[in-house]
Amino acid sequence: MLFDDTYKTISAISEGIFRDKGSRFVAYAYPIKTDASVKDIVQNLRAEHPKARHFCWAQRLTTDRSIFKIQDDGEPSGTAGRPILNTLLSADLTNILIVVVRYFGGTLLGVPGLINAYKTAALTAIKAAAIIEETVNDIYEIKFDYLTMNDVMKLIKDEQLNILQQNFDNTCSMQLEVRKSKIDTVLDKLSKLDNIDTRYLYTA
Repeated sequence: MLFDDTYKTISAISEGIFRDKGSRFVAYAYPIKTDASVKDIVQNLRAEHPKARHFCWAQRLTTDRSIFKIQDDGEPSGTAGRPILNTLLSADLTNILIVVVRYFGGTLLGVPGLINAYKTAALTAIKAAAIIEETVNDIYEIKFDYLTMNDVMKLIKDEQLNILQQNFDNTCSMQLEVRKSKIDTVLDKLSKLDNIDTRYLYTA
């Protein structure tokens, strides 16, 4: 099986809303790359919605979709964070956070009602979002002599590589973004150039 080198995420923040028996569920979807921003996002929403009762969320991270976290924030276990996460799994989205802000309407919804409300609210935010497909890229650092510059630049142009950083001196260095499916081709071409040192840094 070939490595799947694309993933789906959202391009910008989106919102959705669901109402049931007086309770209001306001969903916010955010594109994120790490969980470092989650705490700030939730705190900002708490400041924006001082009268809301619950701030439940789910996140899914990394290009291989392997990292996730959920938060029920006082709702019965499994009735909020998990249904929100399930919408992300169904839509096959990653690098995304959805927070659902609940205003309690005075009537208990019960476990099935809560699960449906959090799931439906999350879905409305996903439907309102612009879903985009991104490629999984490996970041490499290459070092080479200045004399090899023309060959390196030709390879970068031919393979349509993205240069993230570059430093030209006696020894030149660059950080390149290489799409996962092109790694073997690019590394093979680099290895055929003179006086070039290639080092894998990370996957983005």
